[in-house]
Amino acid sequence: MEEFGIPARPYFVERQSQPGWQPGMLLDQSDIQHHPARDLALPRNPRSHYTFFNYLFEEGRLFEFLNLGLPLPLRKDYARYVTWAANHFTDQVRFGVAAVSVTAVPGEAGSPAVEVGLDDGSVVRARVVVLAPGRPPHIPDVFQGITDRRVYHFTEYLNRLPELVAARQPRLAIIGGSQSAVELVLDASRQLPHGVIINILRGFGYRQKDLSPFNCEVYYPQFINYYYEASEDSKRNLDQQLRYTNYSSADIDVIQALYTQLYEQRLDGVDRVRLLRNTDVIGCDPRPGGVRLTVREVHRRTVEEIDVDAVVLATGFVDLTDESGAFFLPPMLDPIASAVARAPSGRAVIDRDYRLAFASGATLPSIYLNGLCETTHGMGDAGSFSLLSLRAATIAESVHKALTCPAYRLAASGTGVHGGVPS
Repeated sequence: MEEFGIPARPYFVERQSQPGWQPGMLLDQSDIQHHPARDLALPRNPRSHYTFFNYLFEEGRLFEFLNLGLPLPLRKDYARYVTWAANHFTDQVRFGVAAVSVTAVPGEAGSPAVEVGLDDGSVVRARVVVLAPGRPPHIPDVFQGITDRRVYHFTEYLNRLPELVAARQPRLAIIGGSQSAVELVLDASRQLPHGVIINILRGFGYRQKDLSPFNCEVYYPQFINYYYEASEDSKRNLDQQLRYTNYSSADIDVIQALYTQLYEQRLDGVDRVRLLRNTDVIGCDPRPGGVRLTVREVHRRTVEEIDVDAVVLATGFVDLTDESGAFFLPPMLDPIASAVARAPSGRAVIDRDYRLAFASGATLPSIYLNGLCETTHGMGDAGSFSLLSLRAATIAESVHKALTCPAYRLAASGTGVHGGVPS
């Protein structure tokens, strides 16, 4: 908005107490999974002040970074970049509070407005709201309802690691077969040289991420239009074909590193890192002395019990492409959910500019979803940096129109202009 010269007053509400990107997963030696030029700004404006390479230049590390010869930047470096960019705008952010509800209310001159309820009891009023709460963690059914602090999502890993380091002979179970899982196994084996790491995965082994240049065109901006205009059946077909460009897979470098480590273990006659493959967790029982997991080998149907000190769920986040899932809209939109248009599949109808489409007769303000539109806009919305800057530009331009053009605001209120439920 600053670079476009949009004369609006943005106000950000952020649950964290300070800027940060994946603070619980800044593992030693781990890297990002996208080209560094696909940053917060460069695909939209290569001359922007807020690019990753300008961050390196201003930090005095541009040539040192170029001399590293790494195919991808360290995750710690990219996290510092995100914080550096965010620190330019902290005067527009209210940190340490979470949005809990979004309600439509009458605004000036009869135009609808929004009230955002915060968890401290206060309310923020605006003419337009953009929601970017992220996707909730995916917690497998067997772990649902377990509140024991020794069972936690991988985003909490570094925060809980000191407890394991302090134990005499810690036993850690890591559940999952994704990029995060293999990274956690490698990190835990370094951090806990006196412990045992047990990786439980349902598949035969780690699947290599699909980095074919043809399939990676899913992260081209023009693919958004192709996907958006496709039928529901076509979207399902594309999701199936392209799933392993992002989900349930890992980069070859970490897969090779883990396989080499397991091979070396066999040479040394030790069994400190174990893989339980083709294995489901069918029970989780937190006890005073640890957590007991009951696991079953998928093909032989054998069952065993494993006692560990902690369980890390490297199970990712809610998959928005899962039609059997319960995810419709972020819970904070419950007050207006009944007015949102639904596609035949039951999912929310979302306009090409990321605005929610409303049912016929509804008169509601412009509400945008940022980073939650994978079911309508494709894999570029699947938690990736790849198209983030262009999505932000699309939303910013649409917000400007919504604030300045009454007819454009009307198009978001169920008149049939936007492709929602026809009036």
